[in-house]
Amino acid sequence: MMGISAALCGCVGRNHTQQDTTRTLVVYYSQTGATKTVAETLQAQLSADIAAIEAVHPYDGDYDATIARWLGERDSNKVVEIKPLTVELSHYDTIFLGFPVWGGTYALPVKTFLSENAAALKGKTVVTFATFGSGGINTSTADVVAALPETKVLQGYGVRNARLSYAPDEINRFLIENGYKAGQIDPLPDYSAMRELTAEDIKIFKAATEGYKYPLGEAQRVATRTTATSTDYQYEVRSQTPDGKPVQGLIYITLPNTPNATPEFTQVVR
Repeated sequence: MMGISAALCGCVGRNHTQQDTTRTLVVYYSQTGATKTVAETLQAQLSADIAAIEAVHPYDGDYDATIARWLGERDSNKVVEIKPLTVELSHYDTIFLGFPVWGGTYALPVKTFLSENAAALKGKTVVTFATFGSGGINTSTADVVAALPETKVLQGYGVRNARLSYAPDEINRFLIENGYKAGQIDPLPDYSAMRELTAEDIKIFKAATEGYKYPLGEAQRVATRTTATSTDYQYEVRSQTPDGKPVQGLIYITLPNTPNATPEFTQVVR
């Protein structure tokens, strides 16, 4: 799945110390339970501690009610109160920070967490992870970088809510590729160079994206790779912002190598 966050290698990754020499915490905010599921998978695979960021006044409405509340709070710069953490951040060297992506960035309770704990996170390593409808791990990580200028922030794992069942295997690969845990995996091949679309490419793109509730753009070109389990597509896409400005992006789609499989988009990167 991951087209942007993993540095590919064959076994133990290259840039990080192993878990027996550092203390690791998984801290997360979850509204619907999707991010909690990913957080608990990370905790189990890392043998880490875990803690939840909780809003004093939870977002407990339906989708439309949550969006309406979020927009009002965002536009008024309201500080969303959160409960005190149940752990002491100073005890940890590496912190995996998880959140749902709202409007291209982290959920507002995480904004409060970062504001309240910027000093405590100074000099530590923070690795982001996220759940989302279409994408946003890259843009939300950039916002974490901006919020924590004295912290080493690394982009981590992201997954669509519709694909949570794939998370355990994908997280295992991500952690090994990036050296957060020991193990061996076969490296993924690189994508091909971008090429012009064929009729089959267009058919796959439409099958993977046409059911999504928001417009995802128009495919322009494509790159591909073949793995042991799937054929993966990296589509170059032209779309526009809500205010009508043109924007280029990438949409990643995977087609499993199984009979009657249907293509799924895994992430949008803008």
